Amino acid sequence: MTRRLVVTPEAKAQLNSLYEYLAREASLDIATRYIDAVMGRLAGLTDFPHRGTSRGDIRPGLRTIPFRRRLTIACAVTPEEVRIIGIARAGQDLNELLRQD
Repeated sequence: MTRRLVVTPEAKAQLNSLYEYLAREASLDIATRYIDAVMGRLAGLTDFPHRGTSRGDIRPGLRTIPFRRRLTIACAVTPEEVRIIGIARAGQDLNELLRQD
């Protein structure tokens, strides 16, 4: 069963921040290719949503998926959708990034 992909505004902002960082520190081409690869990984979650590790210790229903040892994609999976709730760079505190208010 294919699920709908939903990227939260927070995750979109994190992707934009990553793009800007890569464009500044490397090049626009590298930034574009890297973000395209991340988006490809996200799209793949609609068919295979239970990749990665269950992290119910952080948030109920949370799963984390590593990406190229530099990012961690955090998502919540329901029967209808895969909700991308955060994208953390290496060294970021995932607990703080995803803390529920």
